[in-house]
Amino acid sequence: MRDSLKIAAENILVLPTQDEPVEASRDLRACLASEVGPASKSLDAPAADVSMTTNLMVIYTSGTTGLPKGINNNHMKLCFIGAAASDGLGVTKNDRGYACMPLFHSNAIFVGFMPALWSGGSMALRERFTASGFVPDVLKHGVTMWNYVGEPVHYVLAAIEKQYGGDEQRILAEVANHPNNKMRFAVGNGASPPDIDRFTRWLGLEDMFELYGSTEAAISSFRRKGDPRGSVGQITDPAVKILDDAGRECPPARVGAKGELLNYEECVGEICRVAADASLFQGYFGNQEATSQKYRDGVYHSGDLGHVLEEDGKRYLFFDGRTDDWIRKDGENFSASQVGRMISEHDDVALGVAYGVPCAVSDELVMAAIKLRDGATFDPRGFFEWCERQVNDASMDRKWFPDFVRIVDEFEFTQTQKVLVRNLKKTHFDRRRLPDEPIYWRCRGDSEFRPFTAADFEAVRADFQKAERGQLLDR
Repeated sequence: MRDSLKIAAENILVLPTQDEPVEASRDLRACLASEVGPASKSLDAPAADVSMTTNLMVIYTSGTTGLPKGINNNHMKLCFIGAAASDGLGVTKNDRGYACMPLFHSNAIFVGFMPALWSGGSMALRERFTASGFVPDVLKHGVTMWNYVGEPVHYVLAAIEKQYGGDEQRILAEVANHPNNKMRFAVGNGASPPDIDRFTRWLGLEDMFELYGSTEAAISSFRRKGDPRGSVGQITDPAVKILDDAGRECPPARVGAKGELLNYEECVGEICRVAADASLFQGYFGNQEATSQKYRDGVYHSGDLGHVLEEDGKRYLFFDGRTDDWIRKDGENFSASQVGRMISEHDDVALGVAYGVPCAVSDELVMAAIKLRDGATFDPRGFFEWCERQVNDASMDRKWFPDFVRIVDEFEFTQTQKVLVRNLKKTHFDRRRLPDEPIYWRCRGDSEFRPFTAADFEAVRADFQKAERGQLLDR
């Protein structure tokens, strides 16, 4: 048995339970007595000079400059989030969370670990996410709550559908109504409304709370049953406002009969918090300049786009993507400029930029626009393999890998010689507006980029319509 532990012999201590003699160097009690003190000796408690404002942990995210920024999280912030989330979600000591995403991610800490800790509940931890293992884990460990991001929800549903051949009656009988299924709710962000519907039904949930928030924790909201479809919940903080580029508050959304925004250009702006304090945002670790940029002149800038729908005197928030410097994919934010700089290092690329484009099932996909050097031609397989090498060499995160590539003859620039990324984002991969532009794409399992045709676009558009996200392509 000792050999199976794969631990050096000197690191194995023995607690004797029989009369067999044990060397003092391997006797647990003897080692404790010599290194700590005998059991009869009272030891002073270790010094713990900690207050509620002492920083507990730094969670790193990517900033608009392209360099990671550490966000301070003191004891008060973590406990406040744990208390607020557990109270809002109704978490009790009888609940058990399920963590299958890294605990250095704010989603896992804020809406998974802390509510369970605060309420005295428990957590089941999996080393890494697996779609096929999700339901077996839920049943085996008595999971009652799960913190998610959009893509894993979609993958879990696909795994369930594959296992049961799409037979919903079997799914309801063997998953939702399984005697060991104790799951009550899920909470996270990025799931599409149809996925929320299916996940709630197939897992037999009481509710699925789609939320809006970030690691800075200055702004947050939860979607609850009865809230407008597609929203991320009611805005309960009157300081949260949607501001345009000039810092003016945007008007509420006007919605057509089919749910389309009638005043998109007017109502969509940056989600901000206008107040004398930055709420739970405690600044960036060792980076006062970035802190001052995030919260300046009494305004906290989220870097997110959104709009507000007013119903019955309540304001509901809708997330409309990132501003030009950010991309949000699989629940994580990263710098578009950093991805663009990486792509520009390719020998055939004169200039590359990256930006987020609509995704049918989650937050955003990554699209790159590149201008080739004189005499160069785009090699779909070669560029794919080059990106793969950047991932394998650890210079590029897997999420940064472009999903779409557009070849341009020239970029549009501002008067300060910055690429007009907003115009690229607006047309994204829309073949109706870009009928002749060279656009390439990849799907899961592909080994090269493929031409993105008008037929491909219509198939993708059908997926968006099915996910009730068609308006994202039609703006």
